[in-house]
Amino acid sequence: MNPEIWRYSSDDQSTLGSLMLPNGTGWEMLCFTLEDRYRPPGAKVPGSTRIPAGRYRLTLRTEGGMHARYALHYPGMHRGMLWLRDVPDFEWVYLHVGNHEDDTAGCPLLGEYRNEQARTVGASRTAYRRVYPILATGEDVWLTIRDLDRRPTPAEA
Repeated sequence: MNPEIWRYSSDDQSTLGSLMLPNGTGWEMLCFTLEDRYRPPGAKVPGSTRIPAGRYRLTLRTEGGMHARYALHYPGMHRGMLWLRDVPDFEWVYLHVGNHEDDTAGCPLLGEYRNEQARTVGASRTAYRRVYPILATGEDVWLTIRDLDRRPTPAEA
């Protein structure tokens, strides 16, 4: 399975995107995403910078406080945090719930809908409940993140 996040809109605070899944004839949108803002390589501000575009293995992480909280909020479903592995200059990057840029801490948030003006996503828990079983299959899952919201500089290309 090879889902993708298509980042399509960013400003000086946040990034909006869509979590997409190939379905054989095209793409199916699973939900909207919200992340922190873009910063160029080497300019990371902890908790306020989105992760770099790229391809990351998605596994389940069963340690830590977030896992324990999600196990309580999503009993019978939660088996571990949706963890993006080996993200350069980042640790513990998860797909998780939240509605505002302040909730991201560098991680992609999931939402059923988005508000372009407010730069938020809504019904995040609903989106998480629906998307989690699709991505937490135990299969080999790789998530690609594409920056459709900006062109790379010559130094990044």
